[in-house]
Amino acid sequence: MIVKGLNIQNFRNIEKAYIEPTEGVNVIFGENAQGKTNLLESIWLFTGCKSFRSRRDREMVGFDAPFAKNEMTFFAKGREQNAHLFIDQKRTAMKNGVTLKSPAELVGEFYAVVFAPSHLSLVKEGPLFRRRFLDTALCELKPQYAKALAKYNHTLNQRNALLKDIQYHPELFDTLDVWDEKISSYGAAVVSERVWYTNLLSEKAAEIYDGLSDSKEKLKINYVSNFGGYAGDPYAVKDLLKEQLSESRRDDIFNKMTTAGPHRDDLQIQIDSLSARTFGSQGQQRSAALSMKLSEASILRDRTGEEPVILLDDVMSELDEKRQDYILNHIRGRQVFITCCDPTTVLRLCEGRTFHMEKGRVL
Repeated sequence: MIVKGLNIQNFRNIEKAYIEPTEGVNVIFGENAQGKTNLLESIWLFTGCKSFRSRRDREMVGFDAPFAKNEMTFFAKGREQNAHLFIDQKRTAMKNGVTLKSPAELVGEFYAVVFAPSHLSLVKEGPLFRRRFLDTALCELKPQYAKALAKYNHTLNQRNALLKDIQYHPELFDTLDVWDEKISSYGAAVVSERVWYTNLLSEKAAEIYDGLSDSKEKLKINYVSNFGGYAGDPYAVKDLLKEQLSESRRDDIFNKMTTAGPHRDDLQIQIDSLSARTFGSQGQQRSAALSMKLSEASILRDRTGEEPVILLDDVMSELDEKRQDYILNHIRGRQVFITCCDPTTVLRLCEGRTFHMEKGRVL
């Protein structure tokens, strides 16, 4: 997976820019607020996923501009391809001259993994951020997972609406069995994929973290629910979810919401058997988050046969020289885009191409 050319127009503060990156390390440098992260974001959007910075498409359009337009030429699946993204109130996409029904159809066509300072929330913040990480990674890896997740979320919303109505219409109580059957079925599909992915993630992240910590600490990642851990095949998971829903039914009616299921699950991240969130230092938390994101790239490569593009937003300057060296060695053989203020931070460790950004322009 190689980006051959990137053309950006009216995207955030980038009025117009064109780059032809190298197949190795590409360093985008400049002062703060000059557009470096915007350039990485423009690449990430071609994965078909939502922005890692904004929920609203309109926020990505430049000030006073009617629209934004990004074009990328890339090499994937043995041939050169191109894709276009047009953004006004929403995003529309084309691939190889064909208009797509949705930008989500780009999922599986172009792979990338991004790490930004905000991804420290994987370790530092609550379960929502870790579930979002799992879902984003799985949607990029398995487009069918997105459909299973959508079905689960839709059914969950319907069950929650029912729970709110039961106090006014007690006769609806008996219909909970029907919704519990549906939600446990869709939930089992979601949980099974998450558990499978977590097992791969834990193995690869432990290896990367071992290198970052010079074998002094051990990283372990487990998938857990508020009812404990999951085990067994999807049918066993479905039975367990139905049991959980039954046990929590009284609480659900009282709280007017579903209190059990994959929407409440979490990743348990431990360093030397202790919670990284509670007991980890800032350096340990950063290393754990980096290990998870680099593992995401390795899983994509192993499962798709394509090397994902690596997008690193202002992370190298916050690491000591040894950890910088390890990360750059670990991503060798992949196309990488790194933003930083001082390009010598990266280029003293490897060869690459530099792009200087100032006021939204590539100089």
